[in-house]
Amino acid sequence: MDERQVERILQNPKFKQMVSKKSALSWTLTGIMLFVYVGFMLLVGYNKEFLMSSFSGGVTTWGIPLGLSIIVLSFVLCGVYSYVANKILDPLTQDAMKEVEAIANEKGQY
Repeated sequence: MDERQVERILQNPKFKQMVSKKSALSWTLTGIMLFVYVGFMLLVGYNKEFLMSSFSGGVTTWGIPLGLSIIVLSFVLCGVYSYVANKILDPLTQDAMKEVEAIANEKGQY
């Protein structure tokens, strides 16, 4: 594949759309996870008293359900990514790959 073909692929609207949607989804989900995790770490660092306080008047503290919710959130975000990737991104990827293959199979036409 020569540089002209690579440039045509990179300038292809479907390829650009696929890359931008994948990037937006990845960065959004990463941002959500980082925000929640860093928030929890800041809570651990600066408000230990809250995390050590009782959740229900018993022995369960606020730290336990908050920590577990972060773990559950990571699974939920993985599920969201998988769902969006399968329903929206895969058809875009297939369309883009068809055009990329067409461009790659064109030899010496320019």
